[in-house]
Amino acid sequence: MPTTEREITEPVELCLPDGRLNPAAVGWTRHPQHRANLRGWGRTKRWEYWGIVTPTHVVGTVLSSIDYAGVHGIYVLDRRTGEETDRGAIEPLARGVRMPAHCGPGSARAQHGGLSLQFDTDGNGTRLRVSAPDVELDVVVRRDPEHESMGVVVPWSDRRFQYTVKDVALPVSGRLVVRGQETTLQESDSFAVLDHGRGRWPYRMTWNWAAGSGAGGRGIQLGGKWTDGTGSTENAVLVEGRMHKIGEELSWEYDRTDWQRPWRISGATVDARFHPFHERPSRTNLGIVGSETHQCFGEFSGWATTDDGERVDLAGLVGWAEEARQRW
Repeated sequence: MPTTEREITEPVELCLPDGRLNPAAVGWTRHPQHRANLRGWGRTKRWEYWGIVTPTHVVGTVLSSIDYAGVHGIYVLDRRTGEETDRGAIEPLARGVRMPAHCGPGSARAQHGGLSLQFDTDGNGTRLRVSAPDVELDVVVRRDPEHESMGVVVPWSDRRFQYTVKDVALPVSGRLVVRGQETTLQESDSFAVLDHGRGRWPYRMTWNWAAGSGAGGRGIQLGGKWTDGTGSTENAVLVEGRMHKIGEELSWEYDRTDWQRPWRISGATVDARFHPFHERPSRTNLGIVGSETHQCFGEFSGWATTDDGERVDLAGLVGWAEEARQRW
């Protein structure tokens, strides 16, 4: 289903003074323009998620406040052995969590128990420093000024809405230490993806997300289910750092009984295939709060269409595709 979406090119407040969604904020951006001036408590979610793919490892790290708790963690997959390392912490009422109201220069920080996270952004990129038992990450994510991202506001109503920035194919360098073994990350073959989220969510939600990165500013960003029927989408293909908006709701096909079978994400302007090499399942059930996520890591093939109608080959892009079901 095609969508008609407005591009926003000037700074805008996400919320009106009373905390409801600002109608002028609904649209999409190539560079972050929104200030998430969220007010109050209740259904408010804020997070900074970074995913990193290298030839030897996959890393995911998150720093978040979901109102009643701060949920933080770092996950590492050794692609050579399949060994997983997962360290997380939950801080009641998200005490001590610090995050900026905008996507750009600023700092996000959290510390709980043996887990410490510091994400510091300036005009050149972001330094990620995470320390946990048996894991240390210290890397710099480089962002050229001309590099474009996919920002969008998704409006379920004037009281339930989400602002997200998905920034793919960012070169990353630095060091990862797992159980005393150090790995050096090189910009030539290591790429980071940012998921910056600010909003007020319904109690139940299901989403799909896929992101792939490659050298030379090549990437793909696709989402589904959570945006359906809102008139907004978060779909885009990145070519040489230039973001090309995919303005349609896409069809997601995958086998929920066998997550490592190939996925297909398609529409009139994209036909992407995703070929998993590893599944990371995650389940939480705490009564009224619960989640089930299946995140698969793998490689992409297929094609997507640029603004001028050119078909771009997705072969060689590496990243993930996931389904998440939330009660929160």
